Amino acid sequence: MIYFDNAATTIPYPEVLRTYQEAAATIYGNPSSLHYLGSQAKRVLDASRQQIADLLRVGVDDIFFTSGGTESDNWALKGTAFEKERYGRHIIVSAIEHPAVKESAEWLGKHGFTVSYAPVDKKGLVDLETLSGLIRPETILVSVMAVNNEMGSIQPIQAISELLADKPTITFHVDAVQAAGKLPVSDYLTDRVDLASFSSHKFHGVRGLGILYKKSGKRLNPLLNGGGQESNLRSTTENVAAIAATAKALRLVSDKQTAAVTRLQEMRDLIYETLSSFEDVLIFSGKDRQSAPNILTFGIKDVRGEVLVHAFEKHDIFLSTTSACSSKAGKPAGTLLAMGIPVKSAQTAVRVSLDDENDMSDVEQFLTVFRQIYADTAKIR
Repeated sequence: MIYFDNAATTIPYPEVLRTYQEAAATIYGNPSSLHYLGSQAKRVLDASRQQIADLLRVGVDDIFFTSGGTESDNWALKGTAFEKERYGRHIIVSAIEHPAVKESAEWLGKHGFTVSYAPVDKKGLVDLETLSGLIRPETILVSVMAVNNEMGSIQPIQAISELLADKPTITFHVDAVQAAGKLPVSDYLTDRVDLASFSSHKFHGVRGLGILYKKSGKRLNPLLNGGGQESNLRSTTENVAAIAATAKALRLVSDKQTAAVTRLQEMRDLIYETLSSFEDVLIFSGKDRQSAPNILTFGIKDVRGEVLVHAFEKHDIFLSTTSACSSKAGKPAGTLLAMGIPVKSAQTAVRVSLDDENDMSDVEQFLTVFRQIYADTAKIR
């Protein structure tokens, strides 16, 4: 099997699963309980939070645990909107955000807020000049993802941070779900970023556990009320085993990052160069370093993306039609459409998303199978 769908979810590291199993079996107290078992769970929870904070180079009190990237994004947008609505009701998100951000913004648009969408250029990068022009006195939130999950375009977070440097009343949220382990932390978690979302299963952790970074001093309305966990901002009993496993996963990917990114880039470059030599191949992702080292989206002219996915699947090669969260809907990638790609071309798109567990033999086998599929589909082009 060759697994090239890592932007959808990664395979948990064996060490991560061992940490989860051990913690689930032995650290079963409620961290809020007063007895010894509760104190034991609280120590593991606190140590895991500290490790994650250290790896992200933020304060330990800035880390909050959620059920995943979707909840973190929802909380960032809705929590900010309702906390700051007395100061303004205008929100800006990029046109290529993950549905967790875009649909949260649309929901807010139905509840009294005004939403503007910052366009992107042909490379899938946010247009800074247009973004600047969208800002109003009543703007309370700007949300731009660090790495686009469909194309892999790396957004200019540093430049946006500079744009917002003299606008302290605007909360800046970054969806960093695809960035952890792929980009230097300083590239997406600048001093100007107020909120950032992460998801454990995107970096070899477990599903059902997310992180929201909230800069100290920034106010956020809770989405969940109850027992007062997470500093009374996110009530529900903490999933200690998953949190411990997430801390282990983030440490492992951070330790491997420099070497892994080099290998990922080499594999991606080989795929890019090979596919570029085929006349009817459409490559949508960029080649330069404004693209993530692990994501490459392409298509074959007049061949729908789902046809390619199933053709590769017959050879035990697994990839996806761009975002796994919306692929079953059969819709073309929203990012491609925002980039100005015609619908017919966008419908051909499939995404290869690599991981440090892949190697050149996987790439060579993928390219061998691709050549066969390309030849087999000639009659419909």
